[in-house]
Amino acid sequence: MNNLIIKRTQPELIAPMLATLTDRVFSDPDWIYERKLDGMRCILNKKGDQINIWSRNNKLQNNVFPELVTALKRYPSDFILDCEVVTFIKTTTSFERLQERLHVQNPDSALMKRIPVVAYVFDILFLNGYDLTKLTLLDRKKIIKQNFKFAAPYKLLNYRKTNGARYFEYARRHNWEGLIAKQASSTYLNRRSRTWLKMKCNQGQEFVIGGYTKPRGQRVMFGALLVGYYENGRFKYAGKVGTGFNASNLLLLLKKMQPLETNESPFSDYNPVRNNAIQWINPKLVIELRFTEWTAGGHLRHPSYLGLRNDKKHKLVIRESK
Repeated sequence: MNNLIIKRTQPELIAPMLATLTDRVFSDPDWIYERKLDGMRCILNKKGDQINIWSRNNKLQNNVFPELVTALKRYPSDFILDCEVVTFIKTTTSFERLQERLHVQNPDSALMKRIPVVAYVFDILFLNGYDLTKLTLLDRKKIIKQNFKFAAPYKLLNYRKTNGARYFEYARRHNWEGLIAKQASSTYLNRRSRTWLKMKCNQGQEFVIGGYTKPRGQRVMFGALLVGYYENGRFKYAGKVGTGFNASNLLLLLKKMQPLETNESPFSDYNPVRNNAIQWINPKLVIELRFTEWTAGGHLRHPSYLGLRNDKKHKLVIRESK
């Protein structure tokens, strides 16, 4: 047996490997290229009759995606798989549409039929009592193909070994989020790494809400969100976002924000004097935004709301750098 395959008790929780943002689009025979999916990262853990689906911040998702739990019962092995759970609008993954599933516990059959999810598996960490994380990425992918025949709602995520730059242009033309480039020889690390790189077609990342403005005109609930990120333990202001909302997510956000209301600005670098139009909140809610660029002053240009995330700890939200 390969001495990199280690006999070890399968853990219940395991931190996922994370990619580092890059602005370099490249082709390299020592790397592979996968489609970057716009969904929710999940770790699938099956040990005997116990099946758990964990978010990247170790929140159990069994009651959010019961159809994924049921489908895993078809597979007899014990394993830990890494995947991305998505839903589609035509051929494009949509985190905005996925919102209708992420905040519903025990969805009924009508909702699951209207918003079906697909779990794209792209890595394996454990199999039948053996730790596979020290194997190369390509070896781990071979093990997946040899041991699993996926059927809906599970799919194996395809990858390319060549022409990364050309594949990125294909991704751009088809409105994908981008690509994940992975070093073919990389082992699985339980942290962010530069052996996995994300090449985005559009600017976007997570931010934390630090306040909101009162509604004006025809807007109800609230006007705009004030958002920020953490840098060396300080919560820094990134700007306001007032587009991308509908009636449903306006109501959801307001319900989440009201219990967090406070009288003091949480931002280390933004506290306007006598601004009664702003309601501050404790910065704990993580959201995903799309935007065109960062300004020279460090603020977002043309941000738009995509959705509320419950799979990332607020203190881990930083300004992504390339």
